[in-house]
Amino acid sequence: MGRIMIFGWICLAAVVVVLGLIRLAPVDPIDWNIQPDFSEDKTFRGGVFRVVQTGPGGLARFDRVASAAPRTKLLAGSVEDGLATYVTRTKFMGFPDYTTARQDGDFLKVYARLRFGRSDLGVNGARIGDWLRQMGIEAVPEAMPAD
Repeated sequence: MGRIMIFGWICLAAVVVVLGLIRLAPVDPIDWNIQPDFSEDKTFRGGVFRVVQTGPGGLARFDRVASAAPRTKLLAGSVEDGLATYVTRTKFMGFPDYTTARQDGDFLKVYARLRFGRSDLGVNGARIGDWLRQMGIEAVPEAMPAD
């Protein structure tokens, strides 16, 4: 019985250490406040690209919605810069997801992706779809990627 207790405490300590590493992992805003060049919607295993026509004020509207979202804060950039990156953490585990939005003329380009793991299970697409709906924009229906 004593060995089982020791094994249980070791497992619990390992979980606490891993969760601490996830929560406290250093973040360099320069590494995340970037956006690849894309011109159409795409869903992939770790996130989504979304391109929506918003007019020139789209990023300001997006900023208001993202800033009001639970567990979400501005990481880098600003509306004035034309590029802003937000970090949203999961409720229980604290996993960070990064969302970068850029105003490109009348289009808003949104790139949402995970930091840890291989699949976000559609969470980023659902979040961005919800944020765009709050802006009054109907996004492309979500589908899990084929890869």
